[in-house]
Amino acid sequence: MTVIDASLLVKYVLHEEGWEKVSETLRHDSPLYSVDHVLKEVANALWKHAYLRKMMPTSLAHELYSLVERLAETRVIVLEEERIYLPRALHIALQHGLTVYDSLYIAQAEKYGKLLTSDATQARVATDLGIETILIS
Repeated sequence: MTVIDASLLVKYVLHEEGWEKVSETLRHDSPLYSVDHVLKEVANALWKHAYLRKMMPTSLAHELYSLVERLAETRVIVLEEERIYLPRALHIALQHGLTVYDSLYIAQAEKYGKLLTSDATQARVATDLGIETILIS
C-alpha cells in the first residue's frame, strides 16, 4: 500500500509539471493512503494561488478543492487521522530536521511501506528510514 503526500496532490490539482504522472498513479495505484492533514495543506496551497498570488479565481480554488474531497469520498485516497501518527512524526521531525507536517506522511508510510512525494528532502529521509519512495518531480 502507498501513501501520497500533499506535494503530489497540489501538483495534480494545479497541473504543475509532472501532474500527468500523479494522475496515472491515482488511476492505477488505488487506493492510496494519506493523513487527513493533506486536506488542509492542499486548501492552503489553493489559497496561496488564488488569494496571495492572484493566479486563479477563487471559484476555481473552490472547484479544485472539491476535486480533492471527491478523491477522498470515493476512496481513491483513504484518509486517516493525523493524530495517530503524531508521536512518531514528532520523533522523525526532531531527528531529521523536517517539519512535523512532512514527517506525518513518513510516519504513515512506515505502516504502509511506500511513499509518493515530490519533496526531495522528505524522500531522502523516508529512504533513509527504509521506506520505498517514489519521487515525482
